[in-house]
Amino acid sequence: MTAQPTSRASFVPFALFGGAGVAAAAALGWVVYSRLFINHRQPLRSALDAERRTFVSRTAGVLSYYRALPQSAAQHRPLVLIHSVNAAASAYEMRPIFEAYRSMRPVYALDLPGFGFSERSDRRYTPQLFSEAIADLLRTQIKSDQPVDIVALSLGCEFAARVALAMPEAVRSLAFISPTGLAGRPANAVQQAQPRGVADSLYRAVSFPLWSQALYDLLVTPASLRFFLKQSFEGQPDEGLIAYAYATSHQAGARFAPLHFISGKLFSADIFEQVYLRLRTPTLVIYDQDAFTRFDALPSLLGQNACWEAVRIAPTRGLAHFERMAEVAQALDAFWERIS
Repeated sequence: MTAQPTSRASFVPFALFGGAGVAAAAALGWVVYSRLFINHRQPLRSALDAERRTFVSRTAGVLSYYRALPQSAAQHRPLVLIHSVNAAASAYEMRPIFEAYRSMRPVYALDLPGFGFSERSDRRYTPQLFSEAIADLLRTQIKSDQPVDIVALSLGCEFAARVALAMPEAVRSLAFISPTGLAGRPANAVQQAQPRGVADSLYRAVSFPLWSQALYDLLVTPASLRFFLKQSFEGQPDEGLIAYAYATSHQAGARFAPLHFISGKLFSADIFEQVYLRLRTPTLVIYDQDAFTRFDALPSLLGQNACWEAVRIAPTRGLAHFERMAEVAQALDAFWERIS
């Protein structure tokens, strides 16, 4: 009897099953590797060469910040720096601005909740929590009879804007570098996850205890960090920033806040209408290209709210202060001079 040739189609289910098995084995292998072989307690030095202090926020827990106080500090208006939120954020992101102004005026740089040396506990991270952290820094740690100037980066701009809206007497001006909330429509998959139910479902998926650490570890490998930071530089990414991003993302609890971020839970769908349009604080936007957001709604905002103005510093890709700090400082100084 002659054997009948077997159809190639009959092998498809077995091939798919085999492929799924290989993928599952690889995923399980990475989970085991993450738990046993990745050091999640890397040595972490200070992000800035400055005095680092901690305090207890009434809502955000233990918070860390850096400060530089030049002589006769009380005579000068304080400058407060707020970093962005991403997988490996920290006050290091504001380092060029801190260094540029530390000898001229009191400068404060906060590690937001869940980042740097601030508390990284497993809790609910929300835009309100981040805003309250900034507000408590202003209320309790900055001893000045003058309202502050705030410079914020990316998603940190949304939190700073909320503070200025709620505490207009405490904030003289806002300067936003590549702010989120101006895309006009969702700019990427993270920002699209705005409906609460969708964000909650995504968060439950990525934060499942079995694989949450392993998933986060995939985002913060040296190659991954270099890849994502390269998207924010016109030239080569800053090596110090890459090194610090790796160290700060390999700490106990480092994944908790970033997993809220990648789930879309830290973006505010109504930030444009409910905060940006209502702000009466002088606000400067410094922008150009950004791989992670757009500025489609910026012309509309400038037309509707006279308190806002914008300066384009090109070519840059989201971290203009790392590549063109002289131009950023020129824009900031001119802005502060105009509103004085």
